[in-house]
Amino acid sequence: MKFKNSLLFVLLFAIVSCSETNVIYTDIVIDDTVDAPPVSGQFKKHVLIEDFTGTWCGNCTRVSYSIGKVMEQTDKAVAVAIHNGDDPYHFAGIEPLRNQIYPNSTDFPLPTSRLNRTIVWTFPEDSNIQQVKNLTSSNCGLGLAMNSTITNGTISLDVKLKLAQNYSNVKLVVYLLENHLIYDQRNYTNFFGSNNVPDYVDFEHNHVLRTSMTNILGDPITEETLFGKTITKSYSLAIPSSVSNSENLSFVAFVIDENNTVINCRSSEGNQNQTFEENP
Repeated sequence: MKFKNSLLFVLLFAIVSCSETNVIYTDIVIDDTVDAPPVSGQFKKHVLIEDFTGTWCGNCTRVSYSIGKVMEQTDKAVAVAIHNGDDPYHFAGIEPLRNQIYPNSTDFPLPTSRLNRTIVWTFPEDSNIQQVKNLTSSNCGLGLAMNSTITNGTISLDVKLKLAQNYSNVKLVVYLLENHLIYDQRNYTNFFGSNNVPDYVDFEHNHVLRTSMTNILGDPITEETLFGKTITKSYSLAIPSSVSNSENLSFVAFVIDENNTVINCRSSEGNQNQTFEENP
């Protein structure tokens, strides 16, 4: 679906001449659709895929396979695998997010996937890759960059936000993930060359959520989120005991609006110093 994001740039030129100040206002409409050309000062827009899954879930490989297809076709997708149930990677803090997806229900059918937190990825996911790609763009009014160090059992992370437009009532979510985890996966599909066998032995699990460094529903950004601002949030924690190998850790940060929809997101490897993906 094509839509345009109206952005009011206020350009102030103060020229002191005969005690006169000239103020120039320019109203610019930014096209943030998937194929729009990049606009100077805007940021690359990523799409978030939250995959609710389990090693016991025989149909969940369908979504894992589909995420792989997305990653092959765009560098603007960020994936998070949130395991649930009788699973060695079960994420104990899943309930608030589950209740947001299925309010007033004790049932949590898997596989379940959401794009930008609130959008259902249409079944069958592997036939709807374009739906995911359509949520990406070269133009977003909010950019993210992360700088991290992982050493001596401690994680230090700075998440930076830079604003090319005004926002209000936004929240930040920061995830710690682990990759390259090897464990058998129940499989009822024909994906991954499994020929519909009951188990995929030594399946590689990636993007596995280990902990949420913020409230999983987001921490309010209390600073003024106004055009031209750069905001830094800093985090420090011990490496969780659930982590198998600290060299395989990564991060995901995303900002959500008052409707819980992702404005922009980004992933980062451990011990990486990122710059903003800002259009020149």
